[in-house]
Amino acid sequence: MIDVRRLRLLLELSRRGTITAAADALAYTPSAVSQQLAALEREAGVPLLERSGRRVALTPAGAVLTRYAESVLATLEEAAAALAATRASLTGPLRIGAFPTAARTILPSVLVALGRDHPGLELMVTELDPVAVPGALHAGTLDVALTFVYDYVPAEPDPALDTEPLISEPVYLAAATGPGGPAETSIEDWREAPWIAGSPDTLCHLMVVRACQACGFTPRIRHHADDFATVLALVAAGQGVSLVPELGLTQAPGVTLSPIAARRHTSIACRRGTRDHPAVSAFASAVRERSHALSGGA
Repeated sequence: MIDVRRLRLLLELSRRGTITAAADALAYTPSAVSQQLAALEREAGVPLLERSGRRVALTPAGAVLTRYAESVLATLEEAAAALAATRASLTGPLRIGAFPTAARTILPSVLVALGRDHPGLELMVTELDPVAVPGALHAGTLDVALTFVYDYVPAEPDPALDTEPLISEPVYLAAATGPGGPAETSIEDWREAPWIAGSPDTLCHLMVVRACQACGFTPRIRHHADDFATVLALVAAGQGVSLVPELGLTQAPGVTLSPIAARRHTSIACRRGTRDHPAVSAFASAVRERSHALSGGA
């Protein structure tokens, strides 16, 4: 009989490529992961892994078992959701991930509504960039998350995750207002200017780079800031130009905003099989209501 916990280790290894990375994601030691994977190979009766330096590749048999592992784990998630639905009330932890803008504009009212309607839920929020969301959901450190993509930075569908679109919002070019108003209102006009972008390896950083590259140049990034209020303050101080989505806008005197031909798309993400878990479903319902209000009820 194949151990389900070992299947989860194999699946995480297939995603991350090294035993150390898989161990970090699941809070194991590398030696424990190696031992468990060796036991899984004995259970399977065939080699599942090929080692090449520090990285580990799946054998053909390992790839087959990984595909089944995704289905098995999703079915177990569905079973857990069905069992939770038999309880009289929602209790226990709900681990929520959200990017900073969502944590400021969407989550507060959602947490209030959930706390009022389901006082037995223990709501725990972690702020993180969408780049980190899939790994956190896979590893089980998050149950549900708010995430986003930009038009210039699409995401490959993840077969282990379910997503639901929520909001599509415009993105603006933010530039300091001169004495007679800004003469430049398009990205192309700022090819020689310094730019302000998110931290490297974030989607907001990549969005700035790709939007500029689509206009024929690579931006000269002078400042890195992840909080849009900080970004707008730097723009107002003449430190550069940037791109800001609508939900990231705050009062910023001295800044002119010009819409560009790109949008940011926010969605709910959870592990496959957990969409109908009562706690995840309650969160999604509260988020939909808040998102509807933010989009003007349209």
